[in-house]
Amino acid sequence: MKPLIGLSFDELAAEAERAGLPRFRARQLWHWIYVRGARDFARMSSLSKELRSRLAENYSLERPEVKTQQASDDGTRKWLLDMDDHAQVEMVHIPEVAGGRGALCMSSQVGCTLTCAFCHTGTQRWARNLTAGEIVGQVMAARDALEEWRKSSQNRVLNNLVFMGMGEPLFNYDEVAKAVRIIMDPDGIAISKRRITLSTSGVAPLMKRCGEELNVNLAVSLHAVNDALRDKIVPLNRKYPIRELLEACRSYPGASNARRITFEYVMLKGVNDSDADARALIKMLRPIPSKINLIPFNPWPGAPFECSKPERIARFGAMLNEAGYVSPIRRTRGADIMAACGQLKSASMRLPAAARAAMDALRREKEAAQGLAPAQGTVNSSH
Repeated sequence: MKPLIGLSFDELAAEAERAGLPRFRARQLWHWIYVRGARDFARMSSLSKELRSRLAENYSLERPEVKTQQASDDGTRKWLLDMDDHAQVEMVHIPEVAGGRGALCMSSQVGCTLTCAFCHTGTQRWARNLTAGEIVGQVMAARDALEEWRKSSQNRVLNNLVFMGMGEPLFNYDEVAKAVRIIMDPDGIAISKRRITLSTSGVAPLMKRCGEELNVNLAVSLHAVNDALRDKIVPLNRKYPIRELLEACRSYPGASNARRITFEYVMLKGVNDSDADARALIKMLRPIPSKINLIPFNPWPGAPFECSKPERIARFGAMLNEAGYVSPIRRTRGADIMAACGQLKSASMRLPAAARAAMDALRREKEAAQGLAPAQGTVNSSH
């Protein structure tokens, strides 16, 4: 059966026309799917019984299936989702500390191609891109689980979407863009572009297109202030180095003091957290309307890094604040269920030997630069 979730409205109208239905039936279907969250054609009471039966014979309203769900002590919830072909991804709902609102951290790919050294997802091989239907289906599955369909927008706890889960969204741009347009439709799920953030590791050529076509908030995974280091911890930098990335940020449509670009900076002990790094970051971002999120490194089995000490993170953040940047220290959420930033991974896998060797080399270089004796042994990749 053909899935209806993930079709644009024009595609849904064309499907209705092929079935011999007037266009207003497509609008009714759109409302039942994206406003009422219908999972069964039989519940679509504004349609005739005969039409509901015919639709059920030919079409599907299936979302990704929830295989497991976990709840953190801090209220964070994580779901493992199973697609039709049994590919699996994770998504996370992170409630605000106060106020009753929260964000859904969504995935755009099964696995990831980028192998960022500090990220657990990067140790899982890329399998495939998610379809628009599978991306929209995450929002719908979350609304199901949170019982959000019957609530008014003011009372919902799922208010913001962040494409910060598994995968690089701009490497699946067409499907992500299609999904975002469906999600933003004011006659459907109706989540505003102001409440959607797309995070990229720096696919510079597609950033402008994203801003022009979607105009959502942009977050950039930066994590280093020079190409030599960023090449090692964010390998995509070898293709799109910092200078090219920052130029794409400067020209991002809609970027302003009112709508700053968020730069994400994970704090790695002895790697990128010195006063000199802070000063370089301040100078590097000066012409760009910027907010800098400092992210304490969240450990995972076999991780080759340690988190910077709290006092070091505080000092780093104070330097940025004194220079005029909004630079909050992100509170770690969901770490007890491996749902924190950089911890998502849908299957248990060993850290690849090449990644272990690269991290050992990086550590030795930093130790040599700091005049320290080299550490004995290699990174422990066992789980």
